[in-house]
Amino acid sequence: MTLSDINHLFSTDEQCRVLLAKLRWPLGKECVRCKSKRLFELPTQKKLECAECGYQFTVTAGTIFHDSHLPLEKWFLAVILICESRKGISANQVKRLLGVSYKTAWYLCHRIRAAMAEAERPMLGGTVEMDETYVGGKKTGRHWMGRRDHKECVIGIRQRSGDVRFFHAQDAKSGTLARYIQENISTDVDVIVTDDLRAYPKAMGDLKSKHETVNHTAQEYVRFGTDIHTNTVESAFSLLKRGIIGSWHKVSAKHLSAYLAEMEFRFNRRKRPDLFLETLRHMVTSDPLTFQQLTAA
Repeated sequence: MTLSDINHLFSTDEQCRVLLAKLRWPLGKECVRCKSKRLFELPTQKKLECAECGYQFTVTAGTIFHDSHLPLEKWFLAVILICESRKGISANQVKRLLGVSYKTAWYLCHRIRAAMAEAERPMLGGTVEMDETYVGGKKTGRHWMGRRDHKECVIGIRQRSGDVRFFHAQDAKSGTLARYIQENISTDVDVIVTDDLRAYPKAMGDLKSKHETVNHTAQEYVRFGTDIHTNTVESAFSLLKRGIIGSWHKVSAKHLSAYLAEMEFRFNRRKRPDLFLETLRHMVTSDPLTFQQLTAA
């Protein structure tokens, strides 16, 4: 799906609503309140009415699109821009391309990210790599030399030739790492490869026998004669950091998880021709994100 396809296929509100209805109700339209399929249309109001409970609703009711004053055509353009921007796209760029205010563009992007965060996350298996990195602004002066507490910790887990997971973690201690391992890596995994961080052996738990390491401290990045390395997950980290530095420029700790969810969602579906439709499907089936929730302390 390209930008010209979107302009051609979804240039009117009606065309957008037809697609959203197919994605929201693949087995046929139903009442959002009582789930009855006995509905009739109110074409002049762009609504459906339930013959059972009398409830009137639109295809966008209860979704991210609900109560939005932005035309659906611009929503669709924003989705394709985010989906096809490999390193992400800033709210300022969306503002310029769509001709909306920065506040609208920022809120729009975060609602799309919130839908992406609701995507399914199957357990990872086979050969899995795990690593940690630190992102954030730099603070100068002797007080900060050699310290990382002014940065945010991101844990990455990636299955070889498979999906990646990104997590905004409080730290990289063994207890934190153990929780992410238990929640994301299958017990049937073949091997888990990490660097020589001291916290990993304790974090492995019952998977300790399947744990392999590369000694980055000794400048070892691939164990000689084997495929033991963490280069695969580090390449995903590289793409993430290019997005932060080159596209978003500044990411707050509060919203870092949202940006990680966007990067993860797009990366895991980068070879799928239905990425645009998959994103819209999550947008009409996930809970809406309100501006009050987004800006809450």
